Amino acid sequence: MKTKWGENLDKNNILPEYPRPQMVRDSYLNLNGEWSYAITKKDEKPAAFEGTILVPFSPESELSGVNRSLKPDEWLWYERTLTLPEGFNKGRVLLHFGAVDQTACVYVNGSELCCHVGGYTPFSVDITDQLADDNVITVKVQDLSDTSHHSRGKQKTKRGGIWYTAQSGIWQTVWLESVPEVYIKALRITPQYDLSAVDILVVSDTDEDGCITLVNGKCYAIHSNIPQRIPMPDFEAWSPENPRLYTFEAQIGDDTVSSYFGMRKFSVEADEQGVKRLFLNGRPYFHNGLLDQGYYPDGILTPPSDEAMICDIETMKKCGFNMLRKHIKQEPLRWYYHCDRLGMLVWQDMINGGEEYKFTTISVPLVTGRHKKDSRYAKFGRKNAEGREQYYRELDELVDSLYNCVSIAMWVPFNEGWGQFDAKEAVRRILEKDTTRTIDHASGWHDQFIGDIKSLHVYFKPYKFRKDKLGRAVVLSEFGGYNCRIDGHAYNSKDFGYKKSSGPEELLQLYRELYEQQIIPAKAKGLCATVYTQVTDVEDEVNGLLTYDRAVEKLPAEELRKLNEQLNDR
Repeated sequence: MKTKWGENLDKNNILPEYPRPQMVRDSYLNLNGEWSYAITKKDEKPAAFEGTILVPFSPESELSGVNRSLKPDEWLWYERTLTLPEGFNKGRVLLHFGAVDQTACVYVNGSELCCHVGGYTPFSVDITDQLADDNVITVKVQDLSDTSHHSRGKQKTKRGGIWYTAQSGIWQTVWLESVPEVYIKALRITPQYDLSAVDILVVSDTDEDGCITLVNGKCYAIHSNIPQRIPMPDFEAWSPENPRLYTFEAQIGDDTVSSYFGMRKFSVEADEQGVKRLFLNGRPYFHNGLLDQGYYPDGILTPPSDEAMICDIETMKKCGFNMLRKHIKQEPLRWYYHCDRLGMLVWQDMINGGEEYKFTTISVPLVTGRHKKDSRYAKFGRKNAEGREQYYRELDELVDSLYNCVSIAMWVPFNEGWGQFDAKEAVRRILEKDTTRTIDHASGWHDQFIGDIKSLHVYFKPYKFRKDKLGRAVVLSEFGGYNCRIDGHAYNSKDFGYKKSSGPEELLQLYRELYEQQIIPAKAKGLCATVYTQVTDVEDEVNGLLTYDRAVEKLPAEELRKLNEQLNDR
């Protein structure tokens, strides 16, 4: 089953766009395309490779050309040769991986340079000292998936229902860039909305002075590793209705990168009636969103093109939604860039992990509403201390790598108790890194009665708004999930969802009744955000507003927009 973008895939030009839009250099060499691959039973490089794979598509995906699953007791090997273009090397050469699932060791010309654990976060390695005229890049991957404590999201070795095909290996763009000996390693951009300013930190191994130049040509002197506050008088605020972005260049020594930011402020405050609500730029703003899994029938976790990512965002915006909850996945950075420039709020989930989930812990609260203390590690599949520490490392990487994204309004460290533990500590760690966004510490259930957000999932009964006893802002962070099968556009014969409809006409009737009778009245009483399940069908699930191949919009956009207009605060 393919999307239209998969059908038209150019094997010689796969996801060619610059992968990191908030830190762009003029030096860029895309390494997507054909690599040699092999799968072995031993942790030893094979004497010969089995064939070719299209990077960055996982071997389990149709677009990879392999269509083979990597088992937890196997190793996946990648290899390709590389000759750098003449004049490419400016001093140092950096090899970047958008994401490799799950543990990746990188070799250049036989020398092991790094091993990275974590299937969703980006990493880089300096390969300069190993370079020769002709080079061999080798990557060794192991993916334990749901047989270990590692973060794996919705992937399951035995897929079905709400759990999806396990994928492995390189699944985001691989690329090279060259930098001077002294170069900018990172940017940290913090809008100071109330002060009409933006703080920009340029991270480097040097203490050199440099310059930040705004699009108007005005230059501000900076010092490496010290935040520079830049005044933004009379700025235009960023919002979904007005996604205004400001571009700038940062320069240290001979290194220059281009980037952007938006001026916005996310908070939880009391409205004029004293009800806690989500605020955007100092005013109440209803987050009207959808659960977004980010799966594709032909690429699994990998979008087949930039246009495929854009299509999902633009279609949901056309329907009148202003937020997407990125569910148990970290997307390529270009996805967030498109949310930034198109105007779509994002709630970002952390990737769940842990040992085997306990049915009574995970599922019973949906019916009983009873919550457990998440310090009971065995109940939540979190007895493994190494797994808990690995979660924190990946949480740090997720927040660091996405910190500058303008559209991200909320962090969601845990969902429905899946591998949840010590949520209060997770919140503390997030706040050490980022105080500019709100946090839903336990989406769905197993509320630890902390923070500013009370988060509920309601599927099997009518939703009735109730004020939170602690006075927190109340969000309905999952609901709906009405299934509607469209023959010819379904992944298989399964029909999973939370309320079955006979077709688009009945689906529209059920959807309209849900919003008119439950959601819109609840907003007036104090509900401040909703997340309908979901953007697209995913494998067995046929409860998307779009089919899995994105070929059919099940409900008319104008009808959805009419309902959504009644939830707007503007």
